[in-house]
Amino acid sequence: MVRIGIVAGEASGDLLGGHLIQALKLKRPDIEFIGIAGPKMIGEGARTLFPIESLSVRGYLEVFKHLWGLLKLRRQLLNYFLSNPPDLFIGIDAPDFNFWLEKKLKRKGIKTIHYVSPSVWAWRKNRINKIKQCVTQVLALFPFEQPLYQARNIPVSYVGHPLADMLPLKPDTLGAREILKLNSTALVVAMLPGSRQSEVQQHADLFIQAAKRIYAEQPKAVFLVPLITRETREIFEQAIFKEAEALPIQLLFGHAYDAMEAANVVIVASGTATLEAALLKKPMVITYRMSSLSWQLLKRMRLQPYVGLPNILAGKFVVPELLQHDATPEKLADTALALVSDKHHVAEIEAEFTKIHHVLRQNTAEKAASAILSHLK
Repeated sequence: MVRIGIVAGEASGDLLGGHLIQALKLKRPDIEFIGIAGPKMIGEGARTLFPIESLSVRGYLEVFKHLWGLLKLRRQLLNYFLSNPPDLFIGIDAPDFNFWLEKKLKRKGIKTIHYVSPSVWAWRKNRINKIKQCVTQVLALFPFEQPLYQARNIPVSYVGHPLADMLPLKPDTLGAREILKLNSTALVVAMLPGSRQSEVQQHADLFIQAAKRIYAEQPKAVFLVPLITRETREIFEQAIFKEAEALPIQLLFGHAYDAMEAANVVIVASGTATLEAALLKKPMVITYRMSSLSWQLLKRMRLQPYVGLPNILAGKFVVPELLQHDATPEKLADTALALVSDKHHVAEIEAEFTKIHHVLRQNTAEKAASAILSHLK
């Protein structure tokens, strides 16, 4: 039996991990996976020592609040792997957590793979000098990341993004509307406030206020809000209840792809969901709010004018970004309505996102699995 230690930090990492485990098991059914896993990874047979929600904290202030618990958990996990050494360790994203762990394990002779390059091209560029001490190899999701590591003699493989393999090149909007029982001619707005509780707390009221403004302009509009946990759903429900006003908002448990595929326009918190919306060829407004302290720290370390993955991949502003103080209900509503009413602009966005889709479609799980298995005896 081959044992692989594996740690994912949030929903997007769980998705990557689930596909990776599936691909690895097709080649090596004797592999056992243990560490921190979400429902998709557990569904593929991974055993989790701690709930994945323990790592789902974003923003400097938010991390500081949970710092003692995170440090304790990380030490417990390290002690487990030192007492029960895996044949190989895979850290999926969560760089601040996983790089420390990988460095300690690598020093003990355990090979370490980091799946998903941290955003060294966006902020904290000097991190790349420390990564070499932590990893045996980096698996990069985006093509522009590979040269950055090669320049520092860090072993790296560009494997593409599994979402580009999963999602169709041409979305089926009418099919998605049938699944969700929506009128084929309705103005459908998908609103994705984030996967973490802290993100939904920051964005719920903002999104509801924006929905009110859109609804006032477009009385036939329908709003879809996919949420992945009971806790995030409760946060959004409470925000709706505070308004005490009937709005055609449908809360969905999951079904994020269906919601975005059915939509005319997407209002989305910056993160992996922006890439999902781009691969579904949807015009979107990217937004984000965080605590003032976290924003000031992050703003000083930014290396690019954009934060949304679709814009970063395109190297230009394909879709608008409304961040922090610019993230107001008025601006979100007006920008979303302006986007959806400009058919020529929508066509340009779809063409740009189709180019991105082709670049990222690399049979990712297969490539990543092959790279990882090359390190096993």
